[in-house]
Amino acid sequence: MNAEDIERLKTHVAELEQQLHVTKAILKRAESSQTGSRDAAQKASLPLGPSLHNLLLLSDSALPLGSFAYSSGLESFLAHNKGGNNLVLFQQFLKLTLRSMAYTNVPYLLASFRDPLALMELDNDIDASTPCTVQRRASIAQGRALLGVWEKAFATTARKQFAEGQEAMAALSTFAADLRAAAVSSEKLPVNGHLAPLWGVAAMSLGLNLEEACYVFLLNHAKAVVSAGVRASVMGPYQAQSLLAGEALQKLVKENLEKVWFLQPEDAGQVVPAMDLWNGRHELLYSRIFNS
Repeated sequence: MNAEDIERLKTHVAELEQQLHVTKAILKRAESSQTGSRDAAQKASLPLGPSLHNLLLLSDSALPLGSFAYSSGLESFLAHNKGGNNLVLFQQFLKLTLRSMAYTNVPYLLASFRDPLALMELDNDIDASTPCTVQRRASIAQGRALLGVWEKAFATTARKQFAEGQEAMAALSTFAADLRAAAVSSEKLPVNGHLAPLWGVAAMSLGLNLEEACYVFLLNHAKAVVSAGVRASVMGPYQAQSLLAGEALQKLVKENLEKVWFLQPEDAGQVVPAMDLWNGRHELLYSRIFNS
């Protein structure tokens, strides 16, 4: 056997090794595919319920409540505090507006969640205890929008999934019917549609617990104010997201909820009197980009 024969044998061995490598790769892929098919045939059980899905929907900024049209007094606050650092002023305002919202609205949310059948009474009470016309108008507009979203989007699925929320669902249906009747009645009926009490009943109907309902309510308010701050050129979108993701805001929301957790609706009230003034004077601004 000469050198040429040896070279041919080496070439043949290399070809066989390459073929073996390719064949092993094909075999491995086939076995992996077969294992994947067997795993797919087994049903996975994830600890995720429809209430989590609804929680994410309620916390979504795209929830069509029209909150983007309101600054909750921020625009007026900035207009009446010219000359300072707008970002510093905004951080002060955020603390004040969350405190105000907690003491004026959350007690009605808590009460409606605990007793959905008292929805009409709570709605009437919060209307009577809201002296600022601008705040009252914003609360009613967003509350009625939430009621519309419930009827058009959430109700059908929720009735199938949450048997324990039937009482709350019935309260929402009755309230919606009364609201439509009030719209065509010649007599003034005590049906307004404020956001806080409707939020409590809707959250219960969608399977949320009380802590989740309250936290998302205040967080959504913070998100709306921060969004208004971006559009008012107080900060940029990345800075706004950093603020929302920060530990300071989480602590602020939690502390405000803890302070009002056992507060009854009859004890609720404005603890930041200047907030009513800022909101009330919003309509007097020479130019404005928000409805409140």
